[in-house]
Amino acid sequence: MDGYYAWMIVATALVLMMTTPALALFYGGMSRSKSVLNMMMMSYLALGVIGIVYVLWGWSMAFAGDDIAGLFGNPFDAWALKGVPWSSYIGGVMFQMTFAAITVALISGAIADRVKLSAWIVFIPIWATLCYFPISHQVWSTGVGFVSKHFAAQDYAGGTVVHINAGVAGLVLALVIGKRVGFGKEPMRPHNLTLTMIGAGLLWFGWYGFNVGSMVFVAGDGAEKDIAQFMSETGVTFLNTTIATCAAMLGWLLMERILHGKATSLGAASGIVAGLVAITPSCGAVDITGAIVIGAVAGVLCAWAVGLKYKVGMDDSLDVVGVHLVGGLVGTILIGFLSTASAPGGIDGLFYGGGFGSLKDQVLAALWTILWTGVLTTLLAFAIRFTIGWRIPEEAEVEGIDFDQHGETAYDLHTGLGGSPTSASSVLAKSTVTEGANA
Repeated sequence: MDGYYAWMIVATALVLMMTTPALALFYGGMSRSKSVLNMMMMSYLALGVIGIVYVLWGWSMAFAGDDIAGLFGNPFDAWALKGVPWSSYIGGVMFQMTFAAITVALISGAIADRVKLSAWIVFIPIWATLCYFPISHQVWSTGVGFVSKHFAAQDYAGGTVVHINAGVAGLVLALVIGKRVGFGKEPMRPHNLTLTMIGAGLLWFGWYGFNVGSMVFVAGDGAEKDIAQFMSETGVTFLNTTIATCAAMLGWLLMERILHGKATSLGAASGIVAGLVAITPSCGAVDITGAIVIGAVAGVLCAWAVGLKYKVGMDDSLDVVGVHLVGGLVGTILIGFLSTASAPGGIDGLFYGGGFGSLKDQVLAALWTILWTGVLTTLLAFAIRFTIGWRIPEEAEVEGIDFDQHGETAYDLHTGLGGSPTSASSVLAKSTVTEGANA
């Protein structure tokens, strides 16, 4: 029992790190220099807002509240964790809160450079309430939630709940909000790939909390299991997460080499994330061979998919759709082919003699998530568009969203005083100038 709580504290901290600073660095480096602070702030704000709403009503809607038609839990049953034992704070509430936070933060990459901070802050709690908490309940409330009750799909750490969910939301927002000024006409290259590479490495590190922590969470709060079996199951999850990510990185670089003649650092970082996304739902469902196949397929398909936005004219700024929606679908659906009863999930997929049953369940779970989140995100996106509005002014977007929304710039190369006009160094500089003038 003590080991369970110790590991869940570590796993929770690792997943917390995935949002800030890992995803913030990953996305920040991919942004343009005039947008990097805003992009990073969107991740930080996702954590800040979700941290509050999850303990108020998110945990109740996802797990603790009385089930309502298999769609969500009653948000008022465990409002502000009323009646929730302290022992559940570590192994349940805090761990799952970090999942909700990073799911919302992932969406921000699809709408970089052009969204008002106020619109983003309004979007976060409403979207989580309409989409994340219900899908979390439907998939992970075993035997009660709609998906788990009717489809019996395997999703260990969030192929549907996190990645398809965020990917669909990113797709909808990119279409409703529209393209950045100059998209397709001028280069919009990452401004600092060093930050992106660091962010990708931190995401890989934190993902062990994501996947291996989820295996422990699925096992139950202090579940009584033979220690050898328990270690075996977590070991499979750890290994599968690692080798699928390796395969995806290599698959992405190979596809990049074929398509563009170069294997890039951005491709390596993106391939890492694609592999992590794909193995998320399947880490406890497949063996080593299955993990390698899933990673390689995800790397190749995601590398191909990110280029489609230019062909269809959709400005998914930082490839949320190409990586998270496509990667989430790959990992979720391939379980139906590659799942094996020798893995912790104990279910044989099509390639292991299990027939089409598992494949059907995986496809239906993915389609249900797309339908639920697609419809509700569309309604929310248009509601914000026609009320407070999404976009910053065009001239502000051209000048840079960082200064327009935050009054700061990430790199002040002219004065050397730093980015914030309200920073201590700026105040000191102004006071020094004033004293000099008075003298």
